[in-house]
Amino acid sequence: MHIRLLAILVVLMGVAASGATQPDSEQIWTSIEQLGDFDFAVRTEASRVIRRASAETVVPILLRVARDHEDSYVQFRAAVLLYGFEDSRARAFFEEAFDLSNDRIRAAAYDYFEHKPDPVMVPKLLAALDRETSEFVRPALVRALAAQDENAQVQSRLFRDVDQGEAYFRGAVIEALGDYDAGYAVEALMPIASQDGPLQDDALLALGKIGDDRALGTVRRVQTVASSELQPIVSAAACLMKVDCPSQLPYIIDALGYGAEVDKDGGQVLLRSAATALGALAMREHRDALDALFDVGATATETARAPIALALGTVALRNPEYVVEMLGERTDPELALLLLRNAFDMLDEDFPKERFYILMRSRYWLSPKDSRAQHVAELAIQILEF
Repeated sequence: MHIRLLAILVVLMGVAASGATQPDSEQIWTSIEQLGDFDFAVRTEASRVIRRASAETVVPILLRVARDHEDSYVQFRAAVLLYGFEDSRARAFFEEAFDLSNDRIRAAAYDYFEHKPDPVMVPKLLAALDRETSEFVRPALVRALAAQDENAQVQSRLFRDVDQGEAYFRGAVIEALGDYDAGYAVEALMPIASQDGPLQDDALLALGKIGDDRALGTVRRVQTVASSELQPIVSAAACLMKVDCPSQLPYIIDALGYGAEVDKDGGQVLLRSAATALGALAMREHRDALDALFDVGATATETARAPIALALGTVALRNPEYVVEMLGERTDPELALLLLRNAFDMLDEDFPKERFYILMRSRYWLSPKDSRAQHVAELAIQILEF
């Protein structure tokens, strides 16, 4: 616990001292070597020092470390921090990173091109799909392709991969298709959504996000026969398709509360289902869904809190602008941010976390001095230990 408190103090000092002298090359190199330190507070301070450096000084160093450092984790952390400087050289590095042996950096590169799509990269992304088999890397690559699915070759490949390969990889494809409104995949998703199995939840939510009327019959049929544990997912799919959402959403919120209350008596399946359902709705900016996750999660027991935090964390990393905006409107931002910290601790997604930090840092400096928005941004930097 004392390590976390020390890190928080360090971060607050960093926010207050952001106008201080920028670190020189020697300080940067010292911090680079500390990026892989076992001590959390040391790693946190090292990242903070590097973020405070000028791009002119630090970007060449980060590029060198990300390519050549002997510690693969330090390489990866350098690549993550490089992203935050939004330097033109970063794009060239992440394109080059497709051919690096470091799995984490390749995943970061695919994440980079998901959020900065470029049609020129499609052939390279498609070629990478034939060789990437790591469960830590391939999902990021799939999402990078889904972000550019106006390309006919991409559509064809993702459509095929809905029914091909291991369930884990198929699930990543199905989720990405839903998140990117892939109407071309509806016919492939409907049979999966209709049948019991490990991918049924993913397919139902993907169809809901896509919102194509062709899937309405499938969702309605499943809703008549679904188990109590599956019902929140089906209701979320229906709500996403604008079918009786005023009734569907309160039911899912009630299911979350009930699942949290009976957690010790086997309510985890229902709880996870309701949290996932509300996460999908919150991703599409249903305010009541996001508030329910925060409200129930803030007071839930430790075991019940985990699936709720994971759902919230996924929303925060996939739609950070919306979550940041909503945090500023809550009366309990500290409790909400503590719940997000639990999620970030569980989620091994450094690149999206850095994107969230960049957004909070920008919000801090762009908000009027001493405003509530600036206060919440400072709280986030403190509690999330950036």
